[in-house]
Amino acid sequence: MSDSLIIIPTYNEKENIERIIRKVFSFEKAFDILIVDDGSPDGTAQIVKSLQDEFKGLHIQERTGKLGLGTAYIHGFKWALNKNFDFIFEMDADFSHDPNDLLRLYDACQDKNNDLAIGSRYTNGVNIVNWPMSRLLMSFFASKYVKFVTGLPVNDSTAGFICYRRSVLETINLDKIQFVGYAFQIEMKFKTWKSGFDIIEVPVVFTDRKEGYSKMDTSIFFEAFIGVIQMKIRSLFTILKQKPHA
Repeated sequence: MSDSLIIIPTYNEKENIERIIRKVFSFEKAFDILIVDDGSPDGTAQIVKSLQDEFKGLHIQERTGKLGLGTAYIHGFKWALNKNFDFIFEMDADFSHDPNDLLRLYDACQDKNNDLAIGSRYTNGVNIVNWPMSRLLMSFFASKYVKFVTGLPVNDSTAGFICYRRSVLETINLDKIQFVGYAFQIEMKFKTWKSGFDIIEVPVVFTDRKEGYSKMDTSIFFEAFIGVIQMKIRSLFTILKQKPHA
C-alpha cells in the first residue's frame, strides 16, 4: 500500500475508467486508487473489478443510485482514514484533470508542507480548454463570488482536483458537511481555511472531457450561489476545531 489514495467518483465512465487507472499506475510514484461507483448502468464497476487482479492498489466501493458527488467523496475520505493513508486526492475519471499533475499536488503537500493543494484553473489567468464561454464565465465568477462573500483566499474555490493531508480530514467533522453538489467543494475548502490549515494553489490546465458526458447543470451552480451565503452565516455562529500543532 502506498501513502497516497486517489478517490475517483464514477457514474457511467466506461469510456474513460480503464485508461485513467492504467495511467495512474504507470507512474514511478506509487498511488492507490479508490473508485466510488454510484451504480453505473454502463458497467463501469465491472471494468474496475476486472482490473483488480492486475493492480493490487485498485479498490472499489459500490453504492446504489446517484447519491451526489459530495457524499461519494465523504465516503471515500472515511475509507481512506480507516486505511491510514497520509495523502488523499480528489480527481475526475474523464481526463479533465491531467494525471501528471498528481505528482505536483503531492509535492506541494509532502515536500512543501502544505495541508491542502488545489489544482487551480485560475491562478495564472484562465486555464480551461474546450469549455463553452457561458460555462467558463459561470465557473470563473463563482470563485470570485465565493472570495467576496466568505473571504476565502483561494482563486479556484470550486476546483475538484485536490490533495489533502489526512490531518485536514481528521480535523473537519465530515458528518457536518452540508452540501453534496457543486457547493461541496467550496465548503470543504472554506472549512479547511477556517480551521487554520495551510493551502496552496498549484496552476493546472483543465481540459473538458472528450469521452462520455458531463453531469454538470445550472441547478448545481444555483445550489452553490445560495449555499455560500448560508455557509458564511453559519460560520459566524460556529467554532471549528483547529489544526493540531506539531
